Amino acid sequence: MDFDEIVDDVGRAVDLAGVAIIVCGAVAATVVFLSRLLGRRQALPDLYRLYRQNLGRTILLGLEVLVAGDIIRTVAASPTLGSVAVLAAIVGVRTFLSLSLEIELEGRWPWRKAAAGVDRDRG
Repeated sequence: MDFDEIVDDVGRAVDLAGVAIIVCGAVAATVVFLSRLLGRRQALPDLYRLYRQNLGRTILLGLEVLVAGDIIRTVAASPTLGSVAVLAAIVGVRTFLSLSLEIELEGRWPWRKAAAGVDRDRG
């Protein structure tokens, strides 16, 4: 086994971990949602909002791990202009998805968190 094969295998393992995070997190979020729904400790809109937040956080984490796998396979192996361009496109799409999910989950831009936290503490 040479270096490129090892790096490719590590990248695939990281990709597999990203997929596993998304799948396991989705299953866990669904189980929590269903148990809360059956227990009816909260109103349905609140339960649905919590479910979406848990699912969104799982997807965000999985996307970050998948990007790491792409970077490992593309940059650490033999990077060419074409492979780096493909990596840039993939990272761009996944970053856009992550940003969109973050805005939807939190209801504000990610870089506004510190300012919102300060405002909440004052009020």
